[in-house]
Amino acid sequence: MPRGDKSAYTDKQKRKAEHIEEGYQERGVSHEEAERRAWATVNKESGGGNKSGSGRGKPDTNVSAKRGGRIGGEAAAARPKSERSASAKKAAETRKKKAS
Repeated sequence: MPRGDKSAYTDKQKRKAEHIEEGYQERGVSHEEAERRAWATVNKESGGGNKSGSGRGKPDTNVSAKRGGRIGGEAAAARPKSERSASAKKAAETRKKKAS
């Protein structure tokens, strides 16, 4: 099997790579680079092609997909405690008003 041959990958892995590639292209990455990154991500998550035989595939780790959640709290963490507290109190008050 020559390098770059995708015949050992499952349909799910191929769909996943295509979806990841589209995401990179939407962010302005070139087609070739987006494709390279997408397959690297699929390989990292699933350990490469899984079509080799029954029971020989490994479960996906989704390790790359978890990166996004860690990024989410950075803005709030950068704000001082008093500001976060005031924001939480305001939100609680709004929820109380809408509930009644």
